[in-house]
Order: sequence, then structure tokens, then C-alpha cells
Amino acid sequence: MRFKDKVVIVTGAAGGIGGAISARFAAEGARVVVTDMNGEGAEATAAQITAAGGRARAFASDISTAEGCRAIIDDVVATEGSIDVLCNNAGINRRGNLLSLMPDDWRLSFAVNVDAMFHLCQAALPPMIAAGGGAIVNTASQWGLHPAPNHIACNVTKAAVASFTQNLARDYAPDKIRVNAVCPGEIHTPMLEAGVKRSGRTIADLNRLVPFGRIGRPEEVAALVAFLASDEAAFMCGSLVEITGAQAAS
Repeated sequence: MRFKDKVVIVTGAAGGIGGAISARFAAEGARVVVTDMNGEGAEATAAQITAAGGRARAFASDISTAEGCRAIIDDVVATEGSIDVLCNNAGINRRGNLLSLMPDDWRLSFAVNVDAMFHLCQAALPPMIAAGGGAIVNTASQWGLHPAPNHIACNVTKAAVASFTQNLARDYAPDKIRVNAVCPGEIHTPMLEAGVKRSGRTIADLNRLVPFGRIGRPEEVAALVAFLASDEAAFMCGSLVEITGAQAAS
């Protein structure tokens, strides 16, 4: 119960990694605000948590806009009174090399993967600072550190997530705001399954690329996120933690 009565916001939580993160925090006593553009998916995640005995509520919002980001923070501060943990997990992956991408793919990738972090953190930092501290955990990617081919929009935006994390950590560590990022490799999510089907490959093909013998599970990323947000990681600030099964991006 490391997060008993703590208020945790998780974006991109309609399923996949975000759903697992939400469930993990709730299992450890947190009051979780499950946010996603997909309102029905967010409601389903919150309902699953509640059915398991946890506390969660859904809030549908489009974080590709500044207004959508501020709406989340304003609602949580007004309803819950505080923010202890912010998990910037939402992200999109527009595949392709530069010549195959449309300008809208590039702009939307930055709006969701990078700009949303800016707006959410800018709104969440004042109440966190006023409360004496807090934790922010961002979902970057191994591809932001070691670029994979034909994913330039994802690679560049996730590299920006990594840099944003380290810059924010350096600036607000004196205010006891700890900012870290997880950098997952291939994780078995609905987004990954959709990509696998488009490519004609299989999950077994991906498993063979990982020295550990398989791709990761959302629950494993969620466990790392919870650790980084907990008091057990009290001196971790500005860290980019890879969770890849020793896989190098390729």
C-alpha cells in the first residue's frame, strides 16, 4: 500500500500500458483518475479497478489540445484536492520514414507525445509544489534512446520525452518534484498487435528478437512506474530507465 490515499493521474489509460499502470496504483491504495480520449475505454478501466476493490474514476479528454490537458488538472484539483503522482503515459505511433509521413502525422505525434506533457506538467506543477512535492513519471521509449528504422515521428518525439524528463527534473528537484521516465521496448499491447498484423509478422517473431526470450508485458512496465513514483525511489530524479529484456532497437 505504498500509495494509500494518494491521488494519481494516468493518461492514455483506456487499456494497454496505461490500464495496467492504473490498476497497479489502485491495487496499492491510490485514488486513480483514469484519463483517455476514449471515454468508453477509460470507463471500462475504472470499472475493472472498482470491481477489484480499488478506487478509480474516469475522465475523458483530448490531450492533443492545451484545453484538454488543463481540463484534466483543473478537475482533479477541484475534485480530489491534490495531485501526488502524474503519469504522462499517452502516446501515438505514426509509422514510416520521412518521405512516407504526412505533415498531419508529424504534428499529431508532437501534440500527443510532447506538447501534452508540457501542458499537463505546467498545470500540475503549482499544486504539487504547494503540497511540498510529488512525482511525475513519463512514458518514453527505447526508440527515443536508440532509434529504430522507419519510425522517425515516434523516435524523435520519444527522444523529446526523454530530454523533457531530464530538464524538468533538474529544474524542479529543489521543489521536491521527482521526474523520471520509463523507456520500454516491445510490450504486448493492442497497439503492438495492430502493428504486427499490418507488418505480416507475428508475436513469436518479435519474441525471437529479444534476448530474454519474449516481449514485455504491460504489468511489468506498470511495476516499474509504481516503483519510480514511490518513496522507495526517493533519490531517483531525472532517470531514464529502460525495460527491454536486453533488446536493442532494430
